Amino acid sequence: MKKRMALCTAIPEKQLEEIGRYCDIAVCGELKHGKGRAEEKTTREECMGCELVVLGDETAQADTIHAWARSGMKFLGVAKGTPVTVSFEALREEGLSLSYTPGRNAVAVAEFTIGMMISIARSLSLSSAGLWRGEHLGEPVGDIYQVPDVKNVIWGPLDEKHPFTDYGIGFELYGKVLGIAGYGAIGRQVAQRAAAFGMEVLAYDPYCPAQEMEKNGVACAGLEEMLGRSDIVSIHLPVLPATRGIVDRTWFEKMKPSAYLVNTARAAVIHQRDLVEALERGRIRGAALDVFWQEPLPANHPLLKMRNVLPTPHMAGLTTDVDGWSGRIMAGEILAYLRGEPRKHLWKLE
Repeated sequence: MKKRMALCTAIPEKQLEEIGRYCDIAVCGELKHGKGRAEEKTTREECMGCELVVLGDETAQADTIHAWARSGMKFLGVAKGTPVTVSFEALREEGLSLSYTPGRNAVAVAEFTIGMMISIARSLSLSSAGLWRGEHLGEPVGDIYQVPDVKNVIWGPLDEKHPFTDYGIGFELYGKVLGIAGYGAIGRQVAQRAAAFGMEVLAYDPYCPAQEMEKNGVACAGLEEMLGRSDIVSIHLPVLPATRGIVDRTWFEKMKPSAYLVNTARAAVIHQRDLVEALERGRIRGAALDVFWQEPLPANHPLLKMRNVLPTPHMAGLTTDVDGWSGRIMAGEILAYLRGEPRKHLWKLE
């Protein structure tokens, strides 16, 4: 007799066919209703009575977990790199494990992080937005396709009206020092790509052995050394009681005044007021931020008025490829459970 499985996130067709040999699959949650369109109550009702429940971005707090466990749930999977959308306490109380998908968007976030670094180094977003706003443009011409015969086409004399004067001429990543706070799946991917740009990479992670970093060509550094030497500090920390607000004034005081902060992790690890003050007072040169303390970002947030801040709307971890990576990892967890084999990706609930 087949087991019942509630599926709320995409699984590649090949693996889904194999899972279907063991399970009757009910499509539920956001996979059924669309992204952001499945409230917890709806998901709870749809997944009742299933031995396996596989979530994506759906929320499952304590009441939901207990209800599912009472109705026969024995496997819970959350297709996220950090499955904070479910109640760990309730899972512990029910004696259940939690499968998740670490590294599913590591490449996506790492590439985005490198893109942010290039953008702040060369003022790409600032200068591009300036042209869209009409800054530093010439007078309208009658025929844009009739151009003068000039060998050396340039923007004009380097004076107070020149874009370089306004936006700055930037710097190269080559030869600069990148500090990585948190040498996990994403931090490692960022380090690998930064090394390809010729950057020296320092990593601070008290929970990662030095030899693990050094075998990848990354120097293990203490917090003060990493902050004090880095031209760019990239944050890759999870939100835990020990990390909430950890990136605060004490960090900014140790950084170079010419240094930039990049955060594609979670805003909660940064002390909001301390960051705003550090940027306002020139304690650090600038920041590139993909995540915020409230999302959408409030329209009156002071960061939006700062030319030394590159904000993006929480885009780093989502590409057309991420669901595929996530689905493959989760499919492996599901099949391991169905075959009675050890699962590889279990979240530490303690």
